[in-house]
Amino acid sequence: MSDAQKAFRDLLHAQRVWDVPLPSFDPSTAPADPLALFHTWFAEAVAAGQAEPHTMTLATADAEGRPDVRTLMLHDADARGWHFATHATSAKGRQLAARPYAALGFYWPAQGRQVRVRGPVAPAGREESRADLRARSTGALASALTGSQSEVLPTHEDLVRASEAAWERARAEPDAEAETWTLYVAEPREVEFFQGDARRRHVRLRYRREGADWTRELLWP
Repeated sequence: MSDAQKAFRDLLHAQRVWDVPLPSFDPSTAPADPLALFHTWFAEAVAAGQAEPHTMTLATADAEGRPDVRTLMLHDADARGWHFATHATSAKGRQLAARPYAALGFYWPAQGRQVRVRGPVAPAGREESRADLRARSTGALASALTGSQSEVLPTHEDLVRASEAAWERARAEPDAEAETWTLYVAEPREVEFFQGDARRRHVRLRYRREGADWTRELLWP
């Protein structure tokens, strides 16, 4: 083993997990609908000082079934599902067009909690996608207007020029549209809530959709 590899491994093994007091979670008190519990846990993550609790991982598969994953922002979570947005022409947009199913993951280490969501994904309507874009910050709008997401970038200077033009347009036209910007909704078929425990007696509560109802079940950690 090289010195560099040993140094990395020693550093990796020295890291601690959940070096904070963890809350308890009694699954018998969980609501019948996972959305209500997600709203509660999200609010508690914010109150606990969790940085960027609205970030999540999005896992998709390409046309050949090969998995892909990235981190992005949650835009909403309502009775329809969990909302996020991207360009339809981006890698994830193309993957969702070919295989409209995804998994989402939230990790809130401030409380040792995770939430996993799996289900089919569908694009929202054009007007709803436009409204989502208009609701974003100037910087987010500029990013959307820059376009060409996931395409090969010839040089960094090309990005700088495109970004500066997009920022100017975003400031001048706060209602500007990016035609490929699309809001997606992940309809939950399974939602799992994970509460970490210092003695590794983790609580895992899974909701499974059965028709119009939800079935709740505990999982071994």
